[in-house]
Order: sequence, then C-alpha cells, then structure tokens
Amino acid sequence: MSKTDKLRFFFGPATRGDPTAPVVHKHDDFEAASEEDLAHFEVETDSEGHHYAVRREDVT
Repeated sequence: MSKTDKLRFFFGPATRGDPTAPVVHKHDDFEAASEEDLAHFEVETDSEGHHYAVRREDVT
C-alpha cells in the first residue's frame, strides 16, 4: 500500500468541487483580521524573480 493509499484510507477520498465555480469570499471576522495583518507588508521582487514580504516601516 502506497503512502497516498494509506492517507486515502485514513482521511477518505479527496472532495473535489466544481473547478469552474467562482470563489466565494465570506468577509467574516477572520478574513478581516487577515487583511489587516497583511496590510503591514509589501511584496518585493528581487532581480532573480524571488518574491519577499517586507514589513512596512511607515505604518502607523
């Protein structure tokens, strides 16, 4: 039995939704808190194309 077979046996089959369905944003408290936390970062890209999250210094 392979590792994926063992996981499928333990957790059950993967649930697959409709891939063409739009993503539904609930705009709940958790999402609002996440957006507030992420507002303190900017994404920068170096010369090799790597992306980095950098904390903003000018956030009050």
